[in-house]
Amino acid sequence: RQRRKRMENNLRIGFVILCLLFVIIGLVKLIKPELLTFKYFELSNEKIDALKPDIEVDLLTVNPYSRPGIETGKINGIVIHYTANPGASAKANRDYFENLKNTHKTKTSSNFIIGIDGKIIQCVPTWEVAYASNNRNKDTVSIECCHPDESGEFTKDTYRSLVKLTAWMCMKFDLDENDVIRHYDVTGKICPKYFVENDDAW
Repeated sequence: RQRRKRMENNLRIGFVILCLLFVIIGLVKLIKPELLTFKYFELSNEKIDALKPDIEVDLLTVNPYSRPGIETGKINGIVIHYTANPGASAKANRDYFENLKNTHKTKTSSNFIIGIDGKIIQCVPTWEVAYASNNRNKDTVSIECCHPDESGEFTKDTYRSLVKLTAWMCMKFDLDENDVIRHYDVTGKICPKYFVENDDAW
């Protein structure tokens, strides 16, 4: 009789827990449905749209070397890079990525490039993979930053645009400051150089 009573109690507790789980899942679906998906999504509202920085969209041609056309999954991070070619403009870096379809020299690209003057160019859509962050290509957005000299330190204009773009994308993909990482944090590569060598600045 005691065993039967224990079983009945356990069944009741199990039923209550199951009901609570369904209620929680239902609430999450209503309030934050993005938490239950592994697919790409973007949040949009007036506040997010108002904070969008000026972006020149100059997409690469779909090709196997810089824009493979592979869909990303849910965006879980933003990866910051530096171009490692001092003095080159955002446009020059974008055109280098584009020309890889002809040269076949390597496989590399980025979703965004920020120039020394702060100009932002988008060359791969955020819902497509860019060849920038190795094993994190599928779930991150990549930002390449131009720099004037070998130190890799960004100009004030570059830095300001980087902060604006990153903050906007954090809102767009429901991320926070902990989801903003360096290329170095993925692979150990000294990139972005200044922020690897000056950890406090990062």
